[in-house]
Amino acid sequence: MARYFENSTTFNFSWDQVALGYWKRYPNPLSTHVLSEDTCSRQVKDGCLYTKRLLTKTNRVPKWGERFFSAKSVKIIEESIVDPERKVLITYTRNLGYTKVMSVVERVEYRPAGPGQTIAKRSAWIDSQVFGFSRAIRAFGLDRFRKNCNQMVNGFNHVLHSMFPRPAAAHAIAPVAHTLKEMRDAAAAATDRAKANVLSSVNRS
Repeated sequence: MARYFENSTTFNFSWDQVALGYWKRYPNPLSTHVLSEDTCSRQVKDGCLYTKRLLTKTNRVPKWGERFFSAKSVKIIEESIVDPERKVLITYTRNLGYTKVMSVVERVEYRPAGPGQTIAKRSAWIDSQVFGFSRAIRAFGLDRFRKNCNQMVNGFNHVLHSMFPRPAAAHAIAPVAHTLKEMRDAAAAATDRAKANVLSSVNRS
């Protein structure tokens, strides 16, 4: 039976700020495990922005796991829906490859939680079909997912504070209005930055 994980995180930023900052999460010093981002498709339909991206992340595993996970990186499909009218951002992610060894499916929903605050409700399912080892692999996957969540939240907060510095408390709840075009442009810029970072790393090696 798949292991289930659920938690909620409150960001002290408005939904507009979080929705815009989402596309600029990487790179950041707390998420160095994310190697690249590529946009597969993007369209506006019924006033909502639909995006599908391919992310590459490092795949560090303990010694005992090397018999199951030989790849040094893993591909992640991320699908998202941004509804600026209802102020809802929903993301779905799942890993590609090695899904019988361990599959991770995640859903996150971002909604306003009050003046200058946004709540992210996260649900995840971790499963394995390796006979005789499935329980241990699920437990390992759940523990790593929980640690990665903390790292992700800290990294996202780092980005949000960099994008929206607030020298005075009065600015904490300042409204920010962003159009779908601005969010789409921010998402495209995130892909360009990721590609530039990869090329820079290759040139230095």
